[in-house]
Amino acid sequence: MIEIVLPSINIPESVIVLFEALIKALIFVIYLLTSAALTVWFERRVAGIAQDRLGPNRTGPFGLLQPFSDVFKLFFKEDFVPANADRFTHALAPCICVFVATMLYTVVPLGHYVTLNGRDIYLGVAPNLNIGILVVLAMTSFGVYGFMLAGWSSGNKYSLLGGLRSSAQMISYELAMGMSVVGVVMVTGSMGTNDIILHQSDWHWNVILQPLGFLIYFITALAEINHTPFDFPEAEQELVAGYNTEYSSMRFGMFYLSEYANVAASSVIIVILFFGGWQIPYLQEFTGLEDGSVLLALIQIGTTILKVIFFIFLIIWIRWTLPRFRYDQLMHLGWYVLLPLSLINLVVTACVIYFLL
Repeated sequence: MIEIVLPSINIPESVIVLFEALIKALIFVIYLLTSAALTVWFERRVAGIAQDRLGPNRTGPFGLLQPFSDVFKLFFKEDFVPANADRFTHALAPCICVFVATMLYTVVPLGHYVTLNGRDIYLGVAPNLNIGILVVLAMTSFGVYGFMLAGWSSGNKYSLLGGLRSSAQMISYELAMGMSVVGVVMVTGSMGTNDIILHQSDWHWNVILQPLGFLIYFITALAEINHTPFDFPEAEQELVAGYNTEYSSMRFGMFYLSEYANVAASSVIIVILFFGGWQIPYLQEFTGLEDGSVLLALIQIGTTILKVIFFIFLIIWIRWTLPRFRYDQLMHLGWYVLLPLSLINLVVTACVIYFLL
């Protein structure tokens, strides 16, 4: 009997890490596209219920294929660019918006980790990055350039007004958003998303320690994603469609994708910062599951997704319930209400940590 001995292959650690990162990135891109499509369908369903109608029910079972049919339709529409537009910047603006929505997911852990063949695989593209929250704030700030450049490059006064409104709105609300996040960083002692989640074990969720911070962050998140009652950059009654008036085909589709991807991304950031991320209080004590087990990882991923679905529903519910503010009310809320409250929250948090903890 002839025995065949295969030579052992020693794969360098750097190659394994690179391959793992590529697989994770591919999974998260699929998750991004799927979550955006399902958010579109979910919003139309909730809007139908709010307005006492059916919502999408023709394309596929329960209308689930409606978002995909919309993309298919946009893909074959004419890609029109105005004659007096800056063609390069006009094409670059929607790419920036999609890039920002994608980069937000790089620091999002859907679960802790799973152990395979003695190797711990963390359930995120870069979940252990110790400046994860800074990446979130940086990408949120960078997103304004997409809207601003889209309005300026279109050569249309309504688009320009939409871009100016967007930049003013997002810059105004970023200050309060950043201050509310600083309170969470002070409580947890870290800017890494995984560390923030691990600090919220059992019932030590940051929403209990930072209720005002959560309220401020949630309101500013609505303003950052331009959702009603903060949809001034797209105000149809005043600006036709705002910064994207002169966009068609898949360039318009990219704005559409980024908007709903940002809804899902904002929801998952809220879950990470204030609602424990993938944590279920006392889950391991009751079930006896060990860290790194596949079953525990699947439960954690399901927990994160369910929490995110709840906040997506809440954002959609607010959109179809509240009317749009006046622009002076928008600015007054950002500068005279939310910013002072965020500073008060920061001072109170610092005093509590210094004197009581």
